[in-house]
Amino acid sequence: MKSKKVLVSGCFDLFHNGHIAFLKTASSYGRLYVAVGKDANLYLLKGKKPYFNQEERVYLVNSIKYVEDAFLATGSGVLDFEPDLERIKPDIFIVNSDGHTLGKKALCKKNGIKYIVLERIPESGLPARSSSSAKQELGFPYRLCIAGGWIDQPWVSKIHPGSVVVAQLWPTIEFNDRSGMATSSRKVAIHLWGDRYPDGDPIENAKLLFGAENPPGAKYISGSQDHIGLLNPGISRLYYDGGYWPVKIDSNVSADICDWLSNTLQFIPLRPRPDHYDPLKEKKIIMKFVKKLGEAGEKCWTSILRKDVKGLGESMTETFLAWKQMLPYTIPDYVMREMETKYFPNYPGAITTGSGGGYIVVATESKIKGSIEIKVKY
Repeated sequence: MKSKKVLVSGCFDLFHNGHIAFLKTASSYGRLYVAVGKDANLYLLKGKKPYFNQEERVYLVNSIKYVEDAFLATGSGVLDFEPDLERIKPDIFIVNSDGHTLGKKALCKKNGIKYIVLERIPESGLPARSSSSAKQELGFPYRLCIAGGWIDQPWVSKIHPGSVVVAQLWPTIEFNDRSGMATSSRKVAIHLWGDRYPDGDPIENAKLLFGAENPPGAKYISGSQDHIGLLNPGISRLYYDGGYWPVKIDSNVSADICDWLSNTLQFIPLRPRPDHYDPLKEKKIIMKFVKKLGEAGEKCWTSILRKDVKGLGESMTETFLAWKQMLPYTIPDYVMREMETKYFPNYPGAITTGSGGGYIVVATESKIKGSIEIKVKY
């Protein structure tokens, strides 16, 4: 009979073999008790709901043979297990290396509890797993606008119709806010569905998201390309003709095309646009500029289907230059200098992910040192 008591705490969402290996090792130090974070506390800490609710997560952990008892932590914040220390009176508190904090260590020292940090080591023959990597694979996608952006606004496409091309991206990294990756729309989506891709028809879900972000009386209407790009798999060509919603949507989820695009586009970080930045401070919405923008979107779509990196790059550059002509404040001077000196002369083409900066997206078949790779979801 083990005499010592061991306490661990955590979210234990998306339960995987790494969790079991951790609990097995922790149980070797004594009788194992597990404080499972409540849904409300996880939302407080992470700003999003867990995949599985608190009752499910407690049930899963209690099902593991290495666990003496699992229960909901009764506190809040990072130290949500603190009130449970008095009840359990553990001899040892154990964390994974990625869960170690000085606050946890200090709390254990204050209460005379031995504090142990374990490295994340999987069982022999099994892959290393973590909830964060699993959530990257299963979590809510991002949207990339490749060409034709801004034509989804009626005050643009009513001058001349045209196309915008967007791609749904796996959340392989956490892209910066205010960087043109539809992060504001994505936050609304996560509030609606949690950090998971919703079931159902993608276009109908996109309509729901468009309505949720643009309630009646909204001062600025977020363009529907954001919502369609977040929810419609693969690559989409959206044709606008004076309305908030496209009159035609074409999609491609071919692995061959999507993988080619993933390998052809590379991201270079810029600083995010500042708070209170207004890209619409000056408008020059005239026929020849809007026509050029819409045609760039169409050229982008046909180039992607042909796997033509030259045409793809040209469509991105043409979109970027049309933005500068139509909405001068969308392109800060320092960004234009970067593009004109580093990217336009040396690669088939480039664009920024959004107004004011964010990331430079370069079309190229050669690797750029320090660039970020993306993965189109299909």
